[in-house]
Amino acid sequence: MVLAGSAACGTVENLSAGQKLDRAFDKLGKERSLSLELALDTDAATLKAMGAETEPGEQMPDGVAEWLSDARISVSVQSRKPLEKSGEKDFTAMAVKFGGPDGALFEYRLVGDYTYVRADVDAFAEMSGSPMPSADELPDSAGAFKKLLAGDWIKVSTKEIEETGEQMAGARGGTPSAEPTLDAGTQKKLVKALRQVIAREVDFKTSGGEDGTEHIEATAPFRTLLTELFDKLRPLADELPPGAELPTAKDFKDAPDEKVTADFTLKNGELSEVSVDLAKLAEKAKVKKFALVLRLGEGEQATAPAGATEVRIDELMEGFFGGAAGGGFAEEEFTDVPQG
Repeated sequence: MVLAGSAACGTVENLSAGQKLDRAFDKLGKERSLSLELALDTDAATLKAMGAETEPGEQMPDGVAEWLSDARISVSVQSRKPLEKSGEKDFTAMAVKFGGPDGALFEYRLVGDYTYVRADVDAFAEMSGSPMPSADELPDSAGAFKKLLAGDWIKVSTKEIEETGEQMAGARGGTPSAEPTLDAGTQKKLVKALRQVIAREVDFKTSGGEDGTEHIEATAPFRTLLTELFDKLRPLADELPPGAELPTAKDFKDAPDEKVTADFTLKNGELSEVSVDLAKLAEKAKVKKFALVLRLGEGEQATAPAGATEVRIDELMEGFFGGAAGGGFAEEEFTDVPQG
């Protein structure tokens, strides 16, 4: 929205690109469901090189690098209302999956009155090269947690999860606080401030393709853009939700000022993909390609999985601590698990 609206302050090229993006995002807002997939466009060698640059002396395991290079996060939501008008209570279903080409590492679904969860612990152990306790090693007292460790779907009442969260907050001497929100007036000020910076610093370029495909590229110097964006937001700091501390120019002084490009792909006027090329942000590592890619329409629909076992929160907690007490978990089993 910010990119599209900023075009009114820019060149003719920006105006044309902004109008097309505006229409594409407007179409998304009128939908009642949305599915998307987030992935990296890179290879294992690049990830290892960038990891070594970030943490000198540390080496990313080959299995982790290979897996991450093909990893995908998919999300889908369904709402009673158009997405642009939907609040939290309007969403009827949601699904999140984190996995790779060989399947999901973790899945979460919210459908109706239940929250569904599944994890592939064996796949994580193989990917990381670190041993993990198996379901067979746990005592029967582990119960519901044993099923989760075995890779089975379990389901928990969403209401029970919410109540447990409230009880835990009360035990800590507090009450759950409402999600921080921005009032309409502050939102307008933020959008106006961001649009002014983007219109000044971002260059747009459009190019046509085959079969109704069109690309819109938005390019800007990374450090300059971030610095000016937050400089514009700083006068509004008192109107932002509590805890929203803004970084200063000093925080960005070591960030590279190379130009970064976001490529928006439109198919017959509808947004189908966004790719952000981040390869130039690598300082010393030799990077051939490194992009963050968002593909729309690629996520799975949120449906209740068949055969899920209904459990209670206290069963899961008892199973976890029961497994630990029964010897299912030992501290040394986790010493090689990578942190992060």
